[in-house]
Amino acid sequence: QVQLVESGGGLVQAGGSLRLSCAASGRTFSSRPMGWFRQAPGKEREFVARFSWNGGNTYYADSVKGRFTISRDNVQNTLYLQMNTLKPEDTGVYYCAAGASSNSPTAYDYWGQGTQVTVSS
Repeated sequence: QVQLVESGGGLVQAGGSLRLSCAASGRTFSSRPMGWFRQAPGKEREFVARFSWNGGNTYYADSVKGRFTISRDNVQNTLYLQMNTLKPEDTGVYYCAAGASSNSPTAYDYWGQGTQVTVSS
């Protein structure tokens, strides 16, 4: 079993930055591919960033490419999402997920509770 707890969300002005963290429990954290998703009010959950199966590559949604960076610390069992040059359209609840390497949220086995990110214009 893997338990995921996100933190780091908040209210920020457009152009600002936030770093999200996802603390994971479980001894197999380092072997599990992980990713970030987000969900805006009234919209479906969408892919933001993820690692490949072996962790050697990263993938990003076109809307965040060049602004967001996914990383992980396998010693601290933590996944990160550095978000720069934030835009109002980045507003939503951000979720970390584990257990798949896919752009589809239905592929993932484990989810955190989410952290709210609000970007004001």
